[in-house]
Amino acid sequence: MAPQHSRRRARITFSDSAAKQLENITSEAEIHALDRALVVISVDPDIGDPIPGDTTAPMLRQYADELEAVRVLYFVTALRTVVVVAYIEV
Repeated sequence: MAPQHSRRRARITFSDSAAKQLENITSEAEIHALDRALVVISVDPDIGDPIPGDTTAPMLRQYADELEAVRVLYFVTALRTVVVVAYIEV
């Protein structure tokens, strides 16, 4: 029996505004918190909740990691690439 492969992780990219936010992250704790959230999203891009009232396509989603106290706003393209729009510390 051939080994089963897990599904591939989604590719993560950043919008220009999110990339600017990343430039301002200086602490290891912030980097760890964002990295943890991005790993979760890359494994399951549909994990985030749709943002209420958003009728655009693709749908804007939000993933909140209460343990790390961060929220990531993102959308998923037709090719399953996750585009991070904003990173918010809560």
